[in-house]
Amino acid sequence: MNTLFFLAPIVLFLAVILALSVRILREYERAVMFTLGRFTGVKGPGLILMIPYVQQMVRVDQRTLVLDVPSQDVISRDNVSVKVNAVIYFRVVTPEHSVIQVENYAQATSQLAQTTLRSVLGKHDLDEMLSERDKLNNDIQEILDRQTDAWGIKVANVEIKHIDINESMIRVIARQAEAERERRAKVISAEGEAQAARKLLEAAEILAQRPEAMQLRYLSTLAVIGSQNNSTIVFPFPTDVASALARVVDSARPPA
Repeated sequence: MNTLFFLAPIVLFLAVILALSVRILREYERAVMFTLGRFTGVKGPGLILMIPYVQQMVRVDQRTLVLDVPSQDVISRDNVSVKVNAVIYFRVVTPEHSVIQVENYAQATSQLAQTTLRSVLGKHDLDEMLSERDKLNNDIQEILDRQTDAWGIKVANVEIKHIDINESMIRVIARQAEAERERRAKVISAEGEAQAARKLLEAAEILAQRPEAMQLRYLSTLAVIGSQNNSTIVFPFPTDVASALARVVDSARPPA
């Protein structure tokens, strides 16, 4: 009885030591180990053993994390104020750096993403923000990935979610788009008139080479006019016929 009473505290102490010494890490987790405050390596996944009170561990999740960047006020290069928010996908690739080099890597990445978003978008016009979103995503991703490399972070992707524009600017953009459509319509109409003028000039040059072709064209026009139900038909009078009649009249006139 005395032996059991003496062994019970020892067994309880060993059980507590064992419970504090054993850790089980999942496949996506890593343990950054510190011995007496000094970094001694990375362990996991699976079962790991540590010396209680001498060694400490920090769990690090290596799965891809999704970070929603809050809406940011951005002034574009053409002085248009917009609100932009984005989403970032990143993961820890070097667990010891994410613990030793930065206090809170998720918060640090979020703050860096906000400043980078304002900086990159502020260098572009509003039209570029709306039409070249993929290029802007790549630019932001490259900058973030380069700056977070020292923290052991890999930024996999950046997506701009929304670009909010105030109502007055929406009306301005609508008027600008309408003016652009009118400009294109006028340009197309002018190009059509220029092409028609060139074709008419080519036709006139061809007809000028053969005068009888002009007479055939004249007769063809009369046939088209005659086939229509018109109450009044005006026949064009060729200038060569008028010149011939004028010569006849002058010859028949008695000399003064």
